[in-house]
Amino acid sequence: MALEHLTQETFKSKVFNFEANSEWKFEGERPAVIDFYADWCGPCKMVAPVLEELATEYKGKIDIYKVDTEAERELAGMFQIQSIPSILFIPVEGQPAMAKGAMPKDSFVKAFSDVLKVDLD
Repeated sequence: MALEHLTQETFKSKVFNFEANSEWKFEGERPAVIDFYADWCGPCKMVAPVLEELATEYKGKIDIYKVDTEAERELAGMFQIQSIPSILFIPVEGQPAMAKGAMPKDSFVKAFSDVLKVDLD
């Protein structure tokens, strides 16, 4: 399952319209995860298949997106991405949480439960 890549435009409609709001206001209907990555990044390549697997398992419960930090420098700058992969967990209510570095699948599942309040039951 290919994950949707966000551009600045789709980011504004699906995640956060930073032009209309100065305070965080999530535009999505389901919790979301954004993988900030680059094609040359080794650890990013390790995370990609894990996220695709999770996108299938959590289909309809969580939206998982990717942002290419090389192509979308402004989005990367907005979240002060300095190391990749950086994974942004966005609950429907409340502030998003950022995790840095490649995480194993069970860490994602824990974050989905703890931060996004989504379990597979």
